[in-house]
Amino acid sequence: MAFQSNIFSTWSLPLPLPAVSIIPSKALHVRCGSSNDGQEEYLIDAPVSAGDGFSFTGGKYSDGPSRSDEWFAQGKFIKAHPVRGSRGNAKDPIFGLKMGAESQSSDDVFRWFCVEAGNSSNPRIILIHGFPSQAYSFRKVLPVLSEDYHAVAFDWLGFGFSDKPQPKYGFDYTLDEYVSALESLVEKLAVDKFSLVVQGYFAPIVMKYASHHQEKLRNLILVNPPMTDMHAKLPSTLSIFSNFLLGEIFSQDPLRASDKTLTSSGPYMMKEEDAMVYRRPYLTSGSSGFALNAISRAMKKDLRNYVEEMKKVLISETWTIPTTVCWGMRDRWLSYDGVADFCKISNSKLVELQMAGHHVQEDYGEELANIISLTVSKGK
Repeated sequence: MAFQSNIFSTWSLPLPLPAVSIIPSKALHVRCGSSNDGQEEYLIDAPVSAGDGFSFTGGKYSDGPSRSDEWFAQGKFIKAHPVRGSRGNAKDPIFGLKMGAESQSSDDVFRWFCVEAGNSSNPRIILIHGFPSQAYSFRKVLPVLSEDYHAVAFDWLGFGFSDKPQPKYGFDYTLDEYVSALESLVEKLAVDKFSLVVQGYFAPIVMKYASHHQEKLRNLILVNPPMTDMHAKLPSTLSIFSNFLLGEIFSQDPLRASDKTLTSSGPYMMKEEDAMVYRRPYLTSGSSGFALNAISRAMKKDLRNYVEEMKKVLISETWTIPTTVCWGMRDRWLSYDGVADFCKISNSKLVELQMAGHHVQEDYGEELANIISLTVSKGK
């Protein structure tokens, strides 16, 4: 039986984004120079302080204090999953130019940015953001869960503050690689049993991990996951990043790669200070866009197979983990058609959030946190 959330507020559609103005004195640029050994050295990237080359009405990313800096201060890096087949300094895939320090990842073990909240002796909940997003999307969820649980949110490789290796430089962003990488990270994050919460298009990846590690799980909570045949194809807003050449170009646009992908999937409007957190990776490093392009291609190639596998696992008699599906009913990417029927077949509890969109944790973070808390407490 579906549980309907009591939400009475209404939302307006997002207003057009303000125009972007370029500050000439600090514009992003391609620099060509010479190395000490006489060989030419090319750097294509923003300088370390960059991002301040772009100015937005109502907010400006610069070297001064920002919401992004505040979020970064709350977290830490955890090293997990070995870099395989590293080929030295990464180069951009279009022109073959060497990229700057901000676009170089670890050369031994990848760095994952994690934010923890709550007493470490409490039951652990791992929060996993969707595609494309960041751990920052759980900023409203973490404080609520911290009262009774030890909650951890992390940035996937390629997102937020985590490493963003160039494809062919230790990580190619295939869905199978993400499953393996998640396994490495969880070994660092959780020793005892834990609950998993995953949102959006990364759900089938997490589901594959979960199917092989049921002994570690208390509960699984899926938030607007792709779980029907209609969901096995990326929406045009995301699939465009997989296009040849055009995808490489659009994935370097911070407004298209962050703002549009987040606001087009639901009814909400982002505050400028939050939008700047999501834009920051694309303003400071070309590697963020190249990673987005690679992930989109991988999703386009293998998402259908992963969704089918997830469905088989959930309806299998061998799947024994209590599973809850939280569904934002105003999701513009994934249709609700067939979701309730599948939840009945798979014996999954369904919670409907009437006013939320695809990124439920953005729309109603506190309410989602309460649902998670209640679900986990019942499964103890």
